Amino acid sequence: MSRAAARRGIAITPRTVKTRRIGFDYPPERLPRHFAGGDLVMSHVVAVLSSFFPEGEDYFIRSVRAYRDRVTDPELERQVAGFIGQEVTHSREHRHLNDRLARLGYPTRTIDRLTGLGLRFDERVMPRSSRLAVTAALEHYTATLAEVLLTEERARAMFDVEEIRSLLEWHALEESEHKSVAFDVYRVGVGSEPRRIWTMRLTTVGFLAATVIATIYSMLHDPATYDPRVLVPSLRRLRSSPWLTRDVARRIAAYNRPGFHPDDFDNTALVAEWKERLFGADGELTGRLKGGPRPPAP
Repeated sequence: MSRAAARRGIAITPRTVKTRRIGFDYPPERLPRHFAGGDLVMSHVVAVLSSFFPEGEDYFIRSVRAYRDRVTDPELERQVAGFIGQEVTHSREHRHLNDRLARLGYPTRTIDRLTGLGLRFDERVMPRSSRLAVTAALEHYTATLAEVLLTEERARAMFDVEEIRSLLEWHALEESEHKSVAFDVYRVGVGSEPRRIWTMRLTTVGFLAATVIATIYSMLHDPATYDPRVLVPSLRRLRSSPWLTRDVARRIAAYNRPGFHPDDFDNTALVAEWKERLFGADGELTGRLKGGPRPPAP
């Protein structure tokens, strides 16, 4: 344990955060324009979130790397290395998906470029402690949404294109594996509870606003948006979305509780189950592990 961690009474929970070599492809004949079960709004929401990921994951990496000098606990050092390796791969694979979605007419490249401009501006004006706090907050969002996908059959059923579903399941598993890493680096390197909580509140406003605005912008590029026979039923289905439940809202809000830790929601069994399902001896994605290029070393 590092001296800073020891002073704060911080213990790092052992966990495996493994970088996996993997790659996905999206043959044109198997990727319809509305790839989320034919649903207009959900397809655009997923495309927008995927557009955020490449620049967002790179921002997370830089924010955590900025505190590597404070991370001296060997267990946390290993987890940080795994976190960086996983996020590099996520960035690469979502950029590949975004290029494919752009050919379907989604404005993913524009959203990606604007995301990068916004995050680089943030890095110029915000201290590194705030950037790490933002990273920890957004990691709580991604881990919460990831665990909805892994626990809710109806959430997975929305993605009937196998390649998209496989990408999201793999990403969700790794977000669940490393959900505490940025948070623990924040505890060791910064430690301020008021800053953590207020950053989450501000991040929530910014993240939700950006997602809504970008989704509307994306949908305006889709002719189906202007057909009420398509738009109205899609909007109605949002009311029963597994990602927009009170339980999800409570889990997100739990981050604002003093003394909160991501491990308060124990996902040990869930991670073990999905590691076996995806990467066990007969795992659904085991055969892909030999094909993807190795991500750059952390």
